[in-house]
Amino acid sequence: MKLKSVFISVLCVLTALTGCRQDGGGSKGRVAVVISTLNNPWFVVLGESAAQYARELGYEAVLFDSQNNPSKEAEHFDNILSSGYKAILFNPTDADGSTVNAKAAMAKGVPVFCMDREINEPGAAVTQILSDNYSGCIALGEYFVETVGREANYVEILGLVGDNNTWARSRGFHSVVDCFEGLHMLAQQNADFDQNKAMEVMETMMQANPDIQAVFCGNDAMAMGASQAILAAGKSGRIKVFGFDGSDDAVGAVRDGRLAATAMQFPKTMARTAAQFADRYLSGEHDLPRKIPVAVELVNPENVSHFGNFGRRD
Repeated sequence: MKLKSVFISVLCVLTALTGCRQDGGGSKGRVAVVISTLNNPWFVVLGESAAQYARELGYEAVLFDSQNNPSKEAEHFDNILSSGYKAILFNPTDADGSTVNAKAAMAKGVPVFCMDREINEPGAAVTQILSDNYSGCIALGEYFVETVGREANYVEILGLVGDNNTWARSRGFHSVVDCFEGLHMLAQQNADFDQNKAMEVMETMMQANPDIQAVFCGNDAMAMGASQAILAAGKSGRIKVFGFDGSDDAVGAVRDGRLAATAMQFPKTMARTAAQFADRYLSGEHDLPRKIPVAVELVNPENVSHFGNFGRRD
């Protein structure tokens, strides 16, 4: 699938702090950018891009790191709602658990705009801007079959069990590969979208299943962790690794042959759209769509030269 997008280069001028980051001022008031975790380059780009786009629209922007912890996220919302913020650009930690935070903000007149991850109660946010994870993983599944073949043993490493993206990606992938009786899933285990956890999970899977031929990972951080484990086990080239996100590390790994493929979702597009919608809403335009899908593109050795910097080069 092809999506031609226009991207704006982002200059990251934020100083790193444990809980939040702040930079500059704006005449329109403050906007909070709450990100599930900054322990992943993809989410750093999402958060810092959202903050930068908000500043370009005239707001002061403050970036909060929830550290994939719903309790930490709740603390951030308490702080935000007592501090006079105008809007929240929100990347939730949990599809169900984060709903209460979004509803609390909306009840106090602070509009919420979800980016990348969704909450399960659509009315708890003004708009949710989400990658088309399911369709993206259909494309990955098709390329998986093309690359691995119709008869192979594989494993799957899932992300956070409370994140809808985890299951949308897995379902999209399985909607393709489950059609082939010769493709056998030997194991399926979650690693919380974390590179180190995925490396440990892959090590365990390889010990229990010495005949693994491929691994499908729910994000690029886990794919890179699985790749490290495969390298350490001396099985590079024997186990094909598939990721999802389009991080620079993964795109480079596809280029170098360490990953078979990934899928590019566009964090800067989602961040820009969230900031623009927040500005439109605060300017009085309240008739905005509840959900906006952002197309995902397959990245493989044939087209990898067209991708980089968390988007398309052309």
